[in-house]
Amino acid sequence: MVRGLYTAYTGMRNEQKRLDIISNNLANSATVGYKEENVVSRSFADLMATKIRDGSVEFDDHEIGIMNPGVKIGETYMDWGQGSLRQTENTYDIAIEGDGFFTMRVTDRNGNSSIKYTRCGTFKCTYEGYIVDADGNHLQGGSGDVKVPLDANEIVIKEDGSIFADGVITDRIQLTDFEDYNYLQLYGDNMFDAVDGATTKPATGQLLQGYTEQSNVNVISEMVSMITITRAYEAGQKMIRTQDTLLQASANQIGKV
Repeated sequence: MVRGLYTAYTGMRNEQKRLDIISNNLANSATVGYKEENVVSRSFADLMATKIRDGSVEFDDHEIGIMNPGVKIGETYMDWGQGSLRQTENTYDIAIEGDGFFTMRVTDRNGNSSIKYTRCGTFKCTYEGYIVDADGNHLQGGSGDVKVPLDANEIVIKEDGSIFADGVITDRIQLTDFEDYNYLQLYGDNMFDAVDGATTKPATGQLLQGYTEQSNVNVISEMVSMITITRAYEAGQKMIRTQDTLLQASANQIGKV
């Protein structure tokens, strides 16, 4: 019966983790460039049950079967599917159609700079002419921070990332892709950090000026999953109450016989 309590507990803990991930997905369903997170569950490894020498048998400890201690989170993974494209007609809104990431120079509060990657293409132009995101991180091009002339009447960004100011090319946006996305670690809500082992490759995605890539979260699917998880969590609660009733009966009734 105590094992039943533990099994119910592991199930509830697993559902709580799944619910946290779904809640985060729903909270970021309107975040530009956000990629949906998912989680898989897997069983703990079966354990061999052994009967110890207790005087009821004349031989040493022996195996009497197997037991399973419950369920646990297998792994959390990212859905890298393309999000829908939304037209904004803003000059510095850029969407990636296909594979690849914008390369960003991120500066922390201590002034240290590092390279991160994102699919969020909501940019703006600073008073110095640099193209940055909402947090002031610099978009990277062939020569470093992308900069456009402030006196240009028209800025055109081609599908290959080439930036033209009044018909004159000034820079080219740098897209980066990776051989294996498992070597990307989430940084904030919609940025990624390349960890040890990450291998880059040429990006095949095309850029669309005046568009943004929306989150690829399916809100309806996430709500259905949330209902399923809630019911599974309630089933775990009922199991614990049942086990508690049995333990009370064992202690208060059987003990009197």
